[in-house]
Amino acid sequence: MDDLEKLIPESMLKSDLIKKIKKKRLVSRYITLVFALLILSLVFNLFLASTNIVSGGINGIAIIFKNLYKIDPSIIMFVISAILLIMSFIFLGVERTTGSIVATFLYPLLIKLTSIVANYIVLDVSDLIIISIFVGVIGGFANGLIYRTGFSNGGLPIISQILYDKFKIPPSKSSLFINGIIVFIGGLFFGWTMVMYALIIIYINSFVLEKVILGVSNKKAFYIITNKDAEVKKYIIEKLKHSVTVFYVKGGFLKRRDNVILTVVPSREYFQATEGIKTIDPDAFFLVCDAYQVEGGR
Repeated sequence: MDDLEKLIPESMLKSDLIKKIKKKRLVSRYITLVFALLILSLVFNLFLASTNIVSGGINGIAIIFKNLYKIDPSIIMFVISAILLIMSFIFLGVERTTGSIVATFLYPLLIKLTSIVANYIVLDVSDLIIISIFVGVIGGFANGLIYRTGFSNGGLPIISQILYDKFKIPPSKSSLFINGIIVFIGGLFFGWTMVMYALIIIYINSFVLEKVILGVSNKKAFYIITNKDAEVKKYIIEKLKHSVTVFYVKGGFLKRRDNVILTVVPSREYFQATEGIKTIDPDAFFLVCDAYQVEGGR
């Protein structure tokens, strides 16, 4: 570290790093964001609004208000999103809010513009199971694209972020509670069968979203502790033709130091790797997990 870096606070270095990350591929990220929001707006107008499936979020609130008070869903979405954006500025700060600004204004606008499409494209929405599966897959894909751009679609997740910052309530729990209330209210107005369809959408949506963000894993990471580490390393390097990394750990109970062998192998070689390790050392302890991204190396 040179003299100039010594004079710069660590917080400033982190801030500069965050700004640099946010500037990467900015144009393509905005194009992806607009595309994803367009998909979500079409899904809302063609499927959710016409079937009254309340699957949580501001979409669900807009559907409820549309049926109760005949208010345009785009207006409800904009008002709620704007209020939440102001709350985000107040409680989370400018830097953490900037990623939600575009979606706050653009999504309600696209909802309004694409509502015209529903007048020209009439779909058979009688099979609600197929509709639920389709909405879950497409919605999860679009939301995954948004998160991959580094932006946010705003909305109710802002409340979860605030609750975590102020009260350390895990976002997963607060989000489940908030959306659960919305789905429950939807069940009161549209029937409990609709709640079941909403749960299908929520589950598939979250599953597909995770796959879009992380990708489909085609590699497995092995963490191996064995008394025959030399033989295991030789098997992995010479037979499986993969490199290994060895690092040292200390057990929490016995306080014993052990070597941990780390290797990453293609999923198609999972059986060869596990059976080879167990054949060499039947008492070996190993942990296997998905490796979604493997880059670099020396």
